[in-house]
Amino acid sequence: MDIVFIEGLQVQTTIGYYEWEKKIKQLLVFDLQMGTDTSKAAIGDELAKTLDYAEISTLIDEFANANAVDLIETLAERLASHLINEYGIKWLRLKVSKPTAVKEASAVGVIIERGSKTNSSNNGCCA
Repeated sequence: MDIVFIEGLQVQTTIGYYEWEKKIKQLLVFDLQMGTDTSKAAIGDELAKTLDYAEISTLIDEFANANAVDLIETLAERLASHLINEYGIKWLRLKVSKPTAVKEASAVGVIIERGSKTNSSNNGCCA
């Protein structure tokens, strides 16, 4: 299995449990690893046959801003599900950080993994 990744994607969105948080935009940082087979894209040098990280980055920003929630756990779960369904991703690891939540910490957040990282087809390789 190959991995397409996005690191340090910064999104300003409304998120938080407290009433004052619901009235402001806060910074979230997304790190995403997505398991896929990139060999078909590489053979023909075709973007349409791989995960387009620019398109996915835009989707993450739009999704975070269209789905206001209290908890980053909720956002991570819903976003992971949406990405898996939208792009047919077999496995993903999603880290959502909230850098300004705890002043004594550089960031706090959640990391989730969904799907299976095993590659059952092995691309015809290695029994």
